[in-house]
Amino acid sequence: MNAADEQGMSAYDRIGGAPAVTEAVERFYRRLLADDELAGFFTGTDLAVLKRHQVALISQVLDGPKSYAGRELAEAHKAMDISVGQYKAVGAHLTAVLEELEVPRDIIDHVGQVLESVAPDVIGAD
Repeated sequence: MNAADEQGMSAYDRIGGAPAVTEAVERFYRRLLADDELAGFFTGTDLAVLKRHQVALISQVLDGPKSYAGRELAEAHKAMDISVGQYKAVGAHLTAVLEELEVPRDIIDHVGQVLESVAPDVIGAD
């Protein structure tokens, strides 16, 4: 696909739609669960439900057809005491997955901007 073909397409469509987002989420959680510093956040969590929420959230961020209907980010993360370093590690894992999947840089940058904008809703530890 050339730049003219991409013009007017959503980021969601440009990366391959639902199959691409689903693959990104699968890879993302494999990385998070393999990270000793982050894996504990997912103990006792229904990963299937969490992954569905993440697919919907990422799809929404990329102007896809799904809209996230889960809890507000601040509510979902308030008792987790996520540090700045842990939040940055999660963002680095997501960025690495997007790079592995050869997502265009402008889309990765957009995701990074969204992560930065919602950081205050997620970070809870000093």
